[in-house]
Formats: sequence, structure tokens, C-alpha cells
Amino acid sequence: MKTRSTVIFLLIVVVVGFISYAAINGVNLGKYEITTVKEEMDLGLDLAGGVYVVLEAQTDATGPELRRMMEQTKAIINQRVDGLGVSEPNIVIEGEDRIRVELAGVEDTQKAIDMIGKTAQLQFVEPDGSVVITGEHVREATATFESVNGIRQPVVILELNDNGTDDFAEATGRLLGQPIAIVLDGNAISSPVVSSKITNGQARITGQKDIEEASRLANLIRAGALPVEMKELESSVIGPTLGLESLDKSVFAAMIGIILIFLFMIVFYRIPGLIADIALTIFILIILGVMIGIGVKLTLPGIAGLILSIGMAVDANVVIFERIKEEIRSGKTIRASVDAGFKRALSTVLDANITTLIAGIVLYNFGTGPIKGFGVTLMIGIIASMITAVFITRLMLKLVVTMNITKNTKFYGA
Repeated sequence: MKTRSTVIFLLIVVVVGFISYAAINGVNLGKYEITTVKEEMDLGLDLAGGVYVVLEAQTDATGPELRRMMEQTKAIINQRVDGLGVSEPNIVIEGEDRIRVELAGVEDTQKAIDMIGKTAQLQFVEPDGSVVITGEHVREATATFESVNGIRQPVVILELNDNGTDDFAEATGRLLGQPIAIVLDGNAISSPVVSSKITNGQARITGQKDIEEASRLANLIRAGALPVEMKELESSVIGPTLGLESLDKSVFAAMIGIILIFLFMIVFYRIPGLIADIALTIFILIILGVMIGIGVKLTLPGIAGLILSIGMAVDANVVIFERIKEEIRSGKTIRASVDAGFKRALSTVLDANITTLIAGIVLYNFGTGPIKGFGVTLMIGIIASMITAVFITRLMLKLVVTMNITKNTKFYGA
């Protein structure tokens, strides 16, 4: 039993050490290469540099009508940002009438700001470049299903106003078998082929692979038909040099804090403190792995949430170890004290972490911009904290007790 516990304990230490080294320096294993956390982690706007803009709709519309207009405007901005070549932009509707656009890593910031804020231009264009109708002639565009030869297919239904109906009827009569491109801000978003003359002001656009694609096309068309003026409330440009400098300083400060925590735990709790340090290392690796796995962008508030969750993890270990010390002082054996200490501390640890987890959920659901980043890392950290404190620390501490390194209670902080 003692040999088995020793082997398992040493295996855990070796694996954690290897993963930690690979996370910091990277490892090349022939066909397989483990890249560093720094290379894998996506950086947010405040660390990678870029631009963010907050826009407000200038309209008297309210309720569902306003919501629809904001969704249309968001779809237009998404379309424009795609043209900038920005990877993973953050475009969200804040409140009822505002849109926040965060573009990390964008190079031409002024071009981005100008493109985001301009009014959409929707045109239906003939093959020779002549404009048939524009967005002002489109009354409505909806995505739905229709049955063709017994098969349900997504389709976009266009409804035109009176002027648009006459112009479109004339053009579709001339262009049978030819495409009429739907062009938004100079980019063709669809090129349906005319199959018949349309005289009733209702056109059908087929060829979408699913209802999501049809809904996106309908949103873009509606946005061109129902543009809403967007006023720039706030904008900021962050240079990549400043972002990297902030990242370096934050990582340096975090490393100092983590080292001090590791030393504190060893000085005050000896063997349990050393085990807590190993568990905290696992905890940090779990957080970073989850963030990379689900694509969470690392931001300055996110780093703050990460450090706060490390503090919560330490706090959980402190509560557990103090309970163990109390059991040892009452005369119990080290093995019995460890079991009793974890049982007594469990409810306290869960209560503290669950209440903080609720706070993280609230921040994520109701916060905006950087607040969401803080909430995400805090939630991930709290869950990882409970896993490492309740399970990993307990497993490793019981392995050490089974190894019977020493029976001197001073080495357990008592």
C-alpha cells in the first residue's frame, strides 16, 4: 500500500511538472508538438491592441421594432467586419439601442471605425452593373420554408413597394435566366437567377443551404431597407505595443503573487502546504486549458478574475488545513484528522465558492465588454477551485499519509 501510494504520488508530480514545463516552454515530440500557452491563448482587445466602438441608434422606435432594427444593424456590421479580415470580432447589442464592436488586432483602426459607422447601401444589380432597385424599395424580407416536390427548403421572401414592384417587373422580364446580384456596401451577398417575370412585388430567393443562412440573408436585406442612423458614443484605439506591455506587467505581477502564495502555504502548513501548491499548479493548468479549449479571450479583467479565483482556491485549502490542525490537536491520528478535517470543511468551502459562482454568473449575464471577461474567468476559476480543493488536494494528502513519511504533527502545521 505504501509503495503504491508513493508511485501514484510521484507519477502525479512528474505529470504536473511535465505539463507545466510544456505550457511555459513548449515541447517537440517528433510528429507531435505542444505549443506554449502564450501561443495558444487568444488575447482580448486590451492586450492584443485594436479598436472598440460603442454606437447608439438614433430612432424613436421601441419594443420589438427596435430590437429588429438592432439585429439588422448588427448583421450589417458583422458583414463589414468580415471584409476587414478580423478574426473573432466581438459584436454585441448592449441594452436596447447600443452596439459594442471590439476588433482585436485590427491594423487600420480609422478605416475600421469609418466602415462600422456608415449607412448601409443595398442594391439589386444587373449583370452589366445597372442598378434595378435599392434598399428603399424593399418593404420586407423574411426567411421561411416552402415545399418543393415534397421537400421542405429554406427560402427568402421579398416584398417590394409600389415603385420597386414596377422596376423589378420590367427588369425580371428582360433578364430571364440571368442573375440579379444583391449587393450590400459594394459586396455581393447573393446572386439569384431570374426564373420568371415577377409582377406582384413578391420575389423568392432560393438556394440557401439551411434556415440560418436564409435568415442571415433576410436580415441583411432588411437592414439595407431599414437603415437606422448610429451615433458614435465612445471609441478607443489601443496600440499592440501598449497591449503587450500591459500583458507582460500583468503576468509578472501574477507570478509574484503566486510565488508568495506558494511560499506562504509551505511555511505555515509544511507538507499540506506543499501539496496545496501542487494542487494550485493543477488548478492553474485547468483554467488555462479550459480557456484555450473553449476560446475565451484573455483580457486584463480576465487576468484579475483568474488571480481572484486563485485566492479562492488558496482560501479553500486554508479552511481545510485549519480543520485538520484542530483535529490533530484534539488527539486524533493524522489519517483520522485528514478525513475529519475534509468532512468538516466541505460545507464551508462549498458555500463560499457557490456564492462567488453566483456573482460570476450575474456579471456574465448582465455585464458588458470587459465585465463579461472577468465573469467568465471567475466562473471557470471557481469550478476548478472546488475540483482541486475537494478532490485533488484530498487525494494527494491521503497518499502522503499512507506513505507514512513522518508522524510528527509539526510537519502538518500543528
